[in-house]
Amino acid sequence: MKTIVIKSVLTLSAVALFICSNAQSDNRITFNSDTVNRNVDVIIDGKIFTSYIYPKDLEKPVLFPIYTASGIAITRGFPLDPQPNEQIDHPYQVGLWFNFADVNGIDFWNNSYAIPADQKSKYGSIIHRQILEAKDGKKRGILETTSDWVDSEGKVLLTDRTKYVFSGEGNRRIIRHTIVLTAQVPVVFDDNMEGLIAIRVSKELEEPSYKSEVFFDEEGNPAQESIINSEAAHGFYRNSEGKRKESQVWGKPAAWVCLYGTVNNENISIAIIDDKKNPGYPARSHARGYGLFATNNIGNKSFDKDAPLMTIALKPGETVKFTHIIVIQNGHFLSDDELNELSKN
Repeated sequence: MKTIVIKSVLTLSAVALFICSNAQSDNRITFNSDTVNRNVDVIIDGKIFTSYIYPKDLEKPVLFPIYTASGIAITRGFPLDPQPNEQIDHPYQVGLWFNFADVNGIDFWNNSYAIPADQKSKYGSIIHRQILEAKDGKKRGILETTSDWVDSEGKVLLTDRTKYVFSGEGNRRIIRHTIVLTAQVPVVFDDNMEGLIAIRVSKELEEPSYKSEVFFDEEGNPAQESIINSEAAHGFYRNSEGKRKESQVWGKPAAWVCLYGTVNNENISIAIIDDKKNPGYPARSHARGYGLFATNNIGNKSFDKDAPLMTIALKPGETVKFTHIIVIQNGHFLSDDELNELSKN
């Protein structure tokens, strides 16, 4: 297995900001860009919230890691920063990302270092091109980027313009993620369950499992034998329709889905809210108990064989836009009323 090494996701200046508040600025949300290490740190109230990273050995840019306001990491460390007791499955599931498994038959979702060389032609990559804006603010910070969706030969199928709006006060953090995809050639997004916006969460936020899996040991090496480790997992899902746990939530359309769990004796909620203007609203949930938390607007029949087929076809120059809101709350579990209110924004 290839080892991806990032010596530190945080730059020295971000570490300093994590320790002491930014007393010299009235802006609560600030950015620290490091073009050498290819990341942009997002700082809220003097503490690191997340980093937009685009290393050359990842097949897409992602937000990683992501912390609560109290400093608890909600994202899995593997493969960038493996932690004890983590599963080592699905190496493409890193932080928070946006992509899809069937664009003109090319799979952007599953691509990673683990794909054999003779299979790489079936997969696409999202290549970061430019930081358009990193605007500090008192109530919100805005990071805007551009990327190219390319096939294995580097041909551009789509360009994207992604806008991250970071905000939050007290124990709440919010990411408003808006992406505009522009076709460079005739493009078809074909109904597929593997998409669209997703987070791979930490072990503690997984649903308890009693299946044998492979985990990292204390030295960061894969365990020699599969083991069962559910003691640290405390997560469960709930959606806007009142469905609960993966068994009821997975594949069902919902305005929002929320993952609840307890980490270090602190109650944490993570919600993905679908925007009413999105194609395919309300999106179907691709939330899995093992830690993948995804919402998919272009998966329909792939989740339910009796549902109509969902496809999006674009001519060159045509666009499609998606907006999702990610809410991270610590200190208490988000209520249905809170989530319904957040869904109005």
